Amino acid sequence: MDDAALLNYCLSKPGAWQDEPWEGDVVAKVGDKIFAFLGATSVGLKCGRTREEADELVRVYPDDVAASAYIGRYGWNVVQLGGAVPDDEVRELVDLSYEAVVRKLPKSKRPTV
Repeated sequence: MDDAALLNYCLSKPGAWQDEPWEGDVVAKVGDKIFAFLGATSVGLKCGRTREEADELVRVYPDDVAASAYIGRYGWNVVQLGGAVPDDEVRELVDLSYEAVVRKLPKSKRPTV
């Protein structure tokens, strides 16, 4: 999966929109919260409620998944695109990240499905 296909997949989620909060850094948001940090060769996603949960993915794909800088302690990982993590699993991780962020939004800001 390339970065354009991943961005399109992220933006297909209800209420999702593209933002560039820092020059050159594209993210996908729902409401006012980020659910995917999109890079040219990787994506940052919420992969667990805790660091311990997110580390399960790191153990399975040690060469292609790592804790995110700064926010890794909150369960965010960086997943390399085009590596050992299959595209369908990357899409599933996007789904889980999106759902985790939507759950934390106030009901008034949650997208209607």
